[in-house]
Amino acid sequence: ISKQSSSGYLGSSMYNHGFATLALAEAYGAVDNDKLGPALDKAVKLLLKSQSNNPRNAWRYSPESSSADTTVSGACAVALLAARNAGFEIPKSSVKDILDYYKSCQSNDGGIGYTSANGSNGVRSSIGTLVYQLSRKKKRPEYKLLLNYILNSSQNTPRSHRYYYLYYTSQAQFHAGHKYWEVWNKQNIQLLLNSQNSDGSWSGSSGLAFCTSTALLSLALNYRFLPIYER
Repeated sequence: ISKQSSSGYLGSSMYNHGFATLALAEAYGAVDNDKLGPALDKAVKLLLKSQSNNPRNAWRYSPESSSADTTVSGACAVALLAARNAGFEIPKSSVKDILDYYKSCQSNDGGIGYTSANGSNGVRSSIGTLVYQLSRKKKRPEYKLLLNYILNSSQNTPRSHRYYYLYYTSQAQFHAGHKYWEVWNKQNIQLLLNSQNSDGSWSGSSGLAFCTSTALLSLALNYRFLPIYER
């Protein structure tokens, strides 16, 4: 909160802002701190303003970006949906625009591309799947195609952005249903046991702190600590 600018911006990119807003939204419902509400309100307003000013009604690296991508947009979208879950009013039009954007980036194979409907992969598809799930739009045809894509690709964990992938795919599998989650969770636990460093951390190209944090969050679903993990 002490690092938040007067505009409500948190960090130096919309990645930072999205994840920080998500953390505020989760803390808001669990911590008795009078500063959380105003900080979250400012952060949410910046997200909504940035989205409304973006030609694709989504987000990229800065609040003023005129382009969008599905990874940054995922961080921002999940933050807004978490704020809604915490009791903040998020316009229905904002959620509709988010879903329309992801639909526009869905490839013929059902997966999600980076900035268009090309080059789908597991990370982006899991992000898109989670956005549909948290938006409570599981009956849509595009969601079913997405889910099928991640279920068919989840046996092949990528080396690049591995822990980022585990973070999102764990949530997507969890929200997909118990039978999917059980299979995925056993696989994820074994993978993380095999790749954990002797000091308890996990390492990768994204840095020790990020890799360890996202690995732990993928495991935290077993304990249902955060409201975002509720079905």
